[in-house]
Amino acid sequence: MIGVELFAGVGGMSLGATMAGIDVRLAVEIDKHAATTFSLNHPATRMLNIDICDLKEIELVKNGQQTVLFGGPPCQGFSTSNQRNRNKENPNNWLYLEFIRLLKSWAPDWVVLENVKGLKETEGGTFLDLILIDIEQAGYTVSYKVLNAADFGVPQKRERIFVVGSRHGKKFDFPDKLAANKVSVKDAISDLPKISNGNAICALPYRRIGKSEFVKLLRNGSDRVSNNLVTKNSELVVKRYSHIPQGGNWENIPNELMGTYKDASRCHTGIYRRLEEDKPSVVIGNYRKNMLVHPKENRGLSVREAARLQSFPDWFKFKGSIGFQQQQVGNAVPPLLAKAVFKHIIDAR
Repeated sequence: MIGVELFAGVGGMSLGATMAGIDVRLAVEIDKHAATTFSLNHPATRMLNIDICDLKEIELVKNGQQTVLFGGPPCQGFSTSNQRNRNKENPNNWLYLEFIRLLKSWAPDWVVLENVKGLKETEGGTFLDLILIDIEQAGYTVSYKVLNAADFGVPQKRERIFVVGSRHGKKFDFPDKLAANKVSVKDAISDLPKISNGNAICALPYRRIGKSEFVKLLRNGSDRVSNNLVTKNSELVVKRYSHIPQGGNWENIPNELMGTYKDASRCHTGIYRRLEEDKPSVVIGNYRKNMLVHPKENRGLSVREAARLQSFPDWFKFKGSIGFQQQQVGNAVPPLLAKAVFKHIIDAR
C-alpha cells in the first residue's frame, strides 16, 4: 500500500503508517525544521518542504497498488484551549480545503484526516460537517471517531479525531481498545538518563535497563539516547515546582511565589502540572509553555521524555534548537495511535 502525508510535521503519522506496513513515498511540510527532522528519520520518503498551496498535484504512479492519503491540517484553530481563534474567521481553519483539493485530484483508495477533538465543537461542529461532506462528495464512504491514545499503548491521555474514507464503499470500523492496563509515565520514562534543570547535553547513557514492555519496544539497542535537552528554568520557577505534588498544579504553589502573575487565579488548570507516575501523562502539547513537571524531579520534561510519552522510538532524532524540538514533539501524532488506525485499514482492504 502506498501512502502520502500532507501537513506532515516530523511524521508521527508516517511512522505509524510505516509500522503498519505502508510504503510512505511522499510527504509535504512547510516548516523547515520539522521537514529536516522528517527527512532524517524517514530517508525512504521524498519530503517536499513547501507550502501545501504550491503543490499542484500528487505525481505518484500507483501501479495497481492501493493508496492512502493522510494528514492533519493545522489544528491550533480547532483546539479547545484556543478560544480566541476558534472560529471561521481564522484562515488556518480553512487549510483543510487544500487537503480536499489534492484528495480529489489524486483519488486514492483511502483517506485519513486527523485532528484535535475540538474539531467537533468549533463553530458548533461546522468544520467537521464540511469536511465530512467534502470527502463524501469526492466519492468516499466516510466514518469518524474520537480515539484516546492511552487506549492504544501510548502513555498519554490524548484524544484525537480520525476521519477515514474508503473509495470502494467500505464502512470503516475503527480499531478496538487494546489491553485494559494503560502504560504509565513510570513505565515510559524511568530508564531515561538522570538529568537536571537546563541540561544541554544531547546524548547520554540510559539510567537503567528498561523493564516495561513499552520501553523494550522503544529502546534502540544502544547504551545511549539523544534529545535529553531540558529548558533552563529560573530559581523562582524551580522553587514553585518544589511545592507541587504529583497530579497537582499551580494551585499548590504558595501565593507569595506567584507574584510575577498579574492574576494567578486566572491560570489555566494545565499550568505547572506535575505528572503522576502511575498514570498515563496528560496531553503533551506545548509542554514547555505549560510548564509540565517531571513526576519526581523539580524540572521540566526533556525532549526525549516527551517523545517517549508520545510513543516515538529512541532511534527517532529531533533536530533544531530546543524550542523547535519541543514544538515538533508536542505537535506530533503519537505513532502507536496512528499505527492502530492504519493497521485496521490494511486489514479492511
